[in-house]
Amino acid sequence: MVSLLCCGPKMAACGLVLSAWGVVMLVLLGIFFNVHSAVLIEDVPFTEEDFTDGPERIYALYEQVSYNCFIAAGLYALLGGFSLCQTRLNKRKEYMVR
Repeated sequence: MVSLLCCGPKMAACGLVLSAWGVVMLVLLGIFFNVHSAVLIEDVPFTEEDFTDGPERIYALYEQVSYNCFIAAGLYALLGGFSLCQTRLNKRKEYMVR
């Protein structure tokens, strides 16, 4: 019988905690980038030419970084789902008798 178990219980729990924190942090960052927070201007990849066109280009860069944060949060959520499955498989393995 093929087992889908590939992580131990400690690694699965660690992945679950890290992915939960990553989702929360990246969703909040995505929201703050989406509302064009001035504090995060250092994390926006702009050049000097972007300032000559007015704020529309800078706002577009803010929104692109926001979308990237939301995509990364989705990937962390997938990792959290995988870690949750591994945790449940480890719990089930404890009760199985060979």
